[in-house]
Amino acid sequence: MAPTEDVPEITITCSACGTETAVPFPEVEATIEAHNEHQHDGKPVAEIDPEVKSRLQDLLAEEMGLLD
Repeated sequence: MAPTEDVPEITITCSACGTETAVPFPEVEATIEAHNEHQHDGKPVAEIDPEVKSRLQDLLAEEMGLLD
């Protein structure tokens, strides 16, 4: 894997806990799953920050040519 400084960090938020944290992109899924499992009995509460998620979706749609 590339050095940590080359890996983008993604912000994860949990409205129920009032927390926000940035984690390296490859750790996002595991971090969200672990948080939700330990803090919320597996309920999908923590998520990628909605603004970040929206921007990532826009970038992906653009890259895939879906906006043309």
